[in-house]
Amino acid sequence: MTRRLHHLGGLLLAAGMTVLTACGGGTHSATGHGEDPGYPRTVATAEGDVTIPKRPERVVVLDTAELDSVTLLGITPVGAIPPHLSDAEAFPSYLKEKLRGTVEVGTSAEPKLDLIASLRPDLILSNKVRHEKIYDRLSKIAPTVLTETTGFPWKANLALHAKALGKEKEAEAALAGYEARARKIGAEIIAANGGKAPTVSVTRFMAGKIRLYQKANFSGVILADLGMARPPSQNADKFDNEISPELVDRADADVLFVTTATSPEKTQKQAVQSSPLWTNLTAVRGGRTFEVADEVWMSGIGVQAAHLVLDDVAAAFHVDPQRS
Repeated sequence: MTRRLHHLGGLLLAAGMTVLTACGGGTHSATGHGEDPGYPRTVATAEGDVTIPKRPERVVVLDTAELDSVTLLGITPVGAIPPHLSDAEAFPSYLKEKLRGTVEVGTSAEPKLDLIASLRPDLILSNKVRHEKIYDRLSKIAPTVLTETTGFPWKANLALHAKALGKEKEAEAALAGYEARARKIGAEIIAANGGKAPTVSVTRFMAGKIRLYQKANFSGVILADLGMARPPSQNADKFDNEISPELVDRADADVLFVTTATSPEKTQKQAVQSSPLWTNLTAVRGGRTFEVADEVWMSGIGVQAAHLVLDDVAAAFHVDPQRS
């Protein structure tokens, strides 16, 4: 079922996240005395209420969903980390031009706290999945806003990031634009498929793992927004379905998207894709398997990455990408 949400404000309310502004009025423009009526503000986060004294200007982000959010909203973070499963110490390539001057502050597993502190941030963004254990240490450096998790609730998380940054209207407009584009592309795909939604499979090769991605994750939300159907192995409101190579036939669908989380030689990808179970898949025999970027489909987790997923889906089905 398409999990389309009509606006960020309602989404944030549903997640139980409210924002209280100490000065009232709701406007965020600076006054003649150098004050910002939108700040200080207290934001309800996964770690309780967090007060942000002033409009953030020096932001450190410790996961890629947050990185997509802040750059979407026109902010260049002073510090950030690369995707947590990346082999290379590099920021996502699709955001490269927006991260000039951003300092790499370690890895997801080991953020460099002294380096983060030296950047004098006025806001740190991350989530409990990655950094709950060091929340207290981070919050001593700067106000730290954590979401509960990443992936599936990416629209609600964007809303929280926007609240912290004072960029609610910009985020709302960006999400509405993405959702409108997803509806148009999905409608074209379904029309070209005789009025029936095709099945779409998402398979990820990881070190020692093969995952079939179900509906409760970033790509699952996008495919729902498109109105696509999912094969039986992925048609559940769960994160993923981990399989052995002997069960790879469960990946089959009308169209199959494949990502690789690390260097292919560290995975079972080559062995699986040369096996009869793989080569006999309907999608493989029909030439409808597509290699896509892991840093976008799995780690992007934001509006900018979502648009790139829409590009890939539109190309796979040979429909108008609807880019304005």
